[in-house]
Amino acid sequence: MSKAGMAFNPVRVGCLGVGWWSDVLADAIGRSGKLQIVSCYTRSDEKRRAFAARYGCDAAPSYEAMLADGRIEAIVNTTPNNAHLETTRAAAEAGKHVFLDKPIANTISDARALTAACRRAGVVLALGYQRRRETHFRWIRQRIDAGEFGRLVNAEANISRDRLGTIDLTSWRYTAEGMPGGVMLQIGIHYTDVLEYLMGPVRAVTGRLAQLVLPGDNPDVASMVIEHENGALSTLNASYASASEHYVMNIYGKEASAYYDLQHGLRVVTRGRPGAEPVACPPTDTLVEELEECAAAVRGEGEPEMDGERSTRSLAVVLAGIRSAREGRTVAVHDVLEQRC
Repeated sequence: MSKAGMAFNPVRVGCLGVGWWSDVLADAIGRSGKLQIVSCYTRSDEKRRAFAARYGCDAAPSYEAMLADGRIEAIVNTTPNNAHLETTRAAAEAGKHVFLDKPIANTISDARALTAACRRAGVVLALGYQRRRETHFRWIRQRIDAGEFGRLVNAEANISRDRLGTIDLTSWRYTAEGMPGGVMLQIGIHYTDVLEYLMGPVRAVTGRLAQLVLPGDNPDVASMVIEHENGALSTLNASYASASEHYVMNIYGKEASAYYDLQHGLRVVTRGRPGAEPVACPPTDTLVEELEECAAAVRGEGEPEMDGERSTRSLAVVLAGIRSAREGRTVAVHDVLEQRC
């Protein structure tokens, strides 16, 4: 079936887990037209009914009932990280494809187990990593591939948000059990992924964690020094304790460098040319794009950019940084993957 034909045959999905991010994805599904929400489930009857009313779908009485619903082709899974294995494996065994938001899990063993379950069942597993899809990063990647940056030597990144006054300590997202490593696993993983996407695979990580502003039991500030397999070095800072939302991604090559930040957009400096030249990168709907990519894969057209294997490696980079911070040493990504922690 062609992609044009998909518009008349949307992939029918069930939304598992109802929270603020499930609403974000459901709104994106509504903007797409290539997916259709037919059912939802969460343990809270009130939240389940409210979601169903808002998005015009059925409120399933249980997850088992959702999986038994023959209309549903795929599950959009926004459950807590430590429930990803159980819920994804159940979906795969029921023959349902899965769109799962990052990180794939809290542990390598869970990540590999759920990836294997989807592979055995022959269902699509797609992971939500929308940041790498932003047009400024796509532009940089294209120029790197074209050789315009020359040898990549260094990068620096920052992903920071203000959570003071908005943190919900009852949410799994802000607990050491639900989100081990705190801010680094929750949002830092977006930019470790972008750094791998632009600079190449990561060999080893040296990390530091701190809790400076927010209450609770989890780090709100994190830093990493990242060693790439090509010899380049990157630094990444992530924070929930900054005064405002702030994103930075600077990529340095021997022949050109790119500078991106949320406030000023993308600029590029090229050897032999004066000054930094602004680059116009019209935004795209990255959430719709990743969901439609999953829908296309369900219809047999292509594969997800971030599948189980790639997302497991992405998780390993962050876990290496967390282990490094706790043990006070540099940790190789290979060792994390081998030990399956």
